[in-house]
Amino acid sequence: MATQLESLGPLQRRLSIGVTLSDVEQEVGARLRKLSRTVKMAGFRPGKVPMKMIEQSYGPQVHSEVLGDSVSKAFSDAVAEHNLRVAGQPQIEPRQDAAEGQVAFNATFEVYPEIVLGDLGALEVERVQCSVGDAEVDKTIDILRKQRVTWEPADRAAQDGDRVTIDFVGTLDGVAFEGGSANDFPFELAAGRMLPDFENGVRGAKAGEERTFPVAFPADYGSAELAGKTAEFKVTVKAVEQPRLPELDAAFATQLGVADGDLDKMRADIRANLEREVAQRVRARTKASVMEALPKLADIALPTALVEAEGRELTERALNDLKQRGMDIKNIPVPPDAFKEQAEKRVRLGLIVAEIVKVNGLQAKPDQIRKQIEEFAQSYENPAELIRYYFSDRNRLAEVEAIVVEQNVVDWALAGAKVNDTVLGFDELMGQG
Repeated sequence: MATQLESLGPLQRRLSIGVTLSDVEQEVGARLRKLSRTVKMAGFRPGKVPMKMIEQSYGPQVHSEVLGDSVSKAFSDAVAEHNLRVAGQPQIEPRQDAAEGQVAFNATFEVYPEIVLGDLGALEVERVQCSVGDAEVDKTIDILRKQRVTWEPADRAAQDGDRVTIDFVGTLDGVAFEGGSANDFPFELAAGRMLPDFENGVRGAKAGEERTFPVAFPADYGSAELAGKTAEFKVTVKAVEQPRLPELDAAFATQLGVADGDLDKMRADIRANLEREVAQRVRARTKASVMEALPKLADIALPTALVEAEGRELTERALNDLKQRGMDIKNIPVPPDAFKEQAEKRVRLGLIVAEIVKVNGLQAKPDQIRKQIEEFAQSYENPAELIRYYFSDRNRLAEVEAIVVEQNVVDWALAGAKVNDTVLGFDELMGQG
């Protein structure tokens, strides 16, 4: 049966397809005969069940399977005949006007849009730059020392940076409230862990001292019982301790993995790690700018099937994230269009990036994939083991391949678009205060 193609909209198409009944019946017979060689029924030896009984028991199911396979093949053949790129699954519906000896169907589906890329030179993208110097290495060493701080008693009033250990009881209108009391509670002054009024009340106290002071809770405080209210706290300071940072010596370098305790080697390792982290963040910021600009290269219609599929995936991710945080997701309503805008954005970008890759030959090359994996491996104690880990699994290699392709697209865009270079400070790039 000849197929007919209709255009129902910018991307929607309908194919009229059919299959010959005699071909279906012939395949049904072949499958039933094959089945008869192994099927088991009470009272008969395998291979000796009468064909009529097999047809009665399995005929409808086999007929349905064969018809489904025949329609699927007819659809695939028709898609190839008309050189179509189908987006999503077709909707198959029977037709009543089939010719004698045939079964006819309509297959309604969407196709991928034709994409015509615009002028890359008209796009503006931001390329981020950041350098690592001695100051950044020194600051990182200070952070590493603070992470290994020890505490020693301080026979003086508590000051910022000290760790105080306290017992406290909080009351509202003279009544203790839930979560407002604790014993042997340690916290570091000026670390931002406690409310400002609480820290002010403890600051300057010595071990053994008792204090009572008001604490105002902000209006947006997490507890509705306390939000916008002022409580009274009675505090007993049990210990005041001052920080002691480890000396910057061979022992410290050894703690950081430098076997011989060489401080110069420790600094070199820290610098290399910082440069690697900076390079990753710089690439990520630049890539984000490029990916934000690329959708402007083409105005395209989006296949509804792809947008809906992307929306379902985003919904599932969001619910899984809530589930991992311990929330019961059974009663969380998710509107059907909750992620529609985000899904449309992702589908549009994906289609345009795929076209850019195809037109410009930006597929990942084997040497690029290996180089990327080797870069990943640099920060591991046993790089060869990580390299084997990636190359032993095709799915892992596919993940790396996708990263390489994205970087190829970024490099292509930077070579042709209007690039605005932006120099960021180390702290700004790393998100530090």
